[in-house]
Amino acid sequence: MAADTQGDLAVLETAKRFLSSFHRPARLLVAVSGGSDSKGLLLALSQAIEATGNADLSLAACTVDHALRPGSADEAEAVASFSASLGITHLSKRWDGQKPAAGIQAAAREKRYQLLAAAADELGATCIVTGHTLDDQRETILMRSERGQGPGGAGMADATLYDRRFWVLRPFLRLRRADIRAFLNVEGVGWFDDPSNMSMRFERVRTRERLAETGGEVAAAWDAASRARSSARAAAWLQLHARVHGNLVVSFAGAAVAGCVDVDCRRALLAMAGVIGGRTHPLAAETVTRLMAFLRGEPGRLTAGRVVFDRRAAGLYLYREVRDLPLLTLAPGEVGIWDGRFTLRNVGNGMVQVSATNDGGLQQERLIAAGLPPGVAKRASVSAPCIVSTDDNCVAKADVEPRIGPYDTFLPGFDLIMAEMIAGLFGRQPYVRSPVHDLLTEMER
Repeated sequence: MAADTQGDLAVLETAKRFLSSFHRPARLLVAVSGGSDSKGLLLALSQAIEATGNADLSLAACTVDHALRPGSADEAEAVASFSASLGITHLSKRWDGQKPAAGIQAAAREKRYQLLAAAADELGATCIVTGHTLDDQRETILMRSERGQGPGGAGMADATLYDRRFWVLRPFLRLRRADIRAFLNVEGVGWFDDPSNMSMRFERVRTRERLAETGGEVAAAWDAASRARSSARAAAWLQLHARVHGNLVVSFAGAAVAGCVDVDCRRALLAMAGVIGGRTHPLAAETVTRLMAFLRGEPGRLTAGRVVFDRRAAGLYLYREVRDLPLLTLAPGEVGIWDGRFTLRNVGNGMVQVSATNDGGLQQERLIAAGLPPGVAKRASVSAPCIVSTDDNCVAKADVEPRIGPYDTFLPGFDLIMAEMIAGLFGRQPYVRSPVHDLLTEMER
């Protein structure tokens, strides 16, 4: 019973500390699946607000029904009733339509955040709050390490910016699931167990089983503050050595590349390559090893992650390889992402098509005028987006903005400093700041 009491207190105190970290009035949208973690989160936050009498904070809840198994709609309705018993507004969002045959968990995660953001818009929420726990953190770190991700592989952040609009906050990331269940047991509140959490078809379930066998010690070394300091050092390196040309080429002086031996510098270099390649995921460790060996060798060209690494005596140039460049069609007012590198909004009065340019002559001249070698300018210019009208009677007009592929969908708070440096180099506005006192705020003090 003593263990249950300790877990009960830890959960409620964690919720109170989290609420005290907000530096402005806020409406929190809590993602509640009906499982123990999210249900405990909603209940603890509700009790904490009531206990502190903080009128500047309010709660709303959303359940995403993935419609992947029988009974999911009933569970969403039960969460709605639970929320109503706490006096909390609740929305259910259902994932309709055909589901993919492969990669279902990744697709479900993507759809879940899309629907949560839609609910946050609808309810006027300031941020989204999820019930991820220390157990989830350990699983995530082990999975990422086993995938062989290159420099920068890490655990979940306490705060992550989704779609450049909503911060996703994880106040329970240092609590064990057992503590949350102890809290719910003391409060007499039950929860649902998702049967998919027992299916060995899924990577996370297999990882969970291995952690249970080893006592979960694998992730003990994760330190978000160290990662934030690494991000700051990487940003400083980029500020000194990186130059962006026409949002198509990134250049580095030869001496800077030759001296790129530590993890921070490599993270910076690979993040810029992710932007140029329109990639959201880091290169695999073996690819990074091959790339770093190339950068230490003789001048030449190597392609990795859709990016040409063009190493010359004068320096290193990164640009998109001319392969698999897509075709995008946009209706008037429609917004789309082209090649993972540019966000476009059709501001004309007719349909437009976006493709790679057939003739990069003018763009090539601009890149040469900016000081790039003619060969680099020629290859990079033909990867630029070309916007044409599909109707001779309409004018093709589109707003074009560079996309920061590694960070524009999910930006971990501990990488905000580096992401903002990269956005600035590409002429972008700063990212939205978190409503809580985060790592960046603490480092700036």
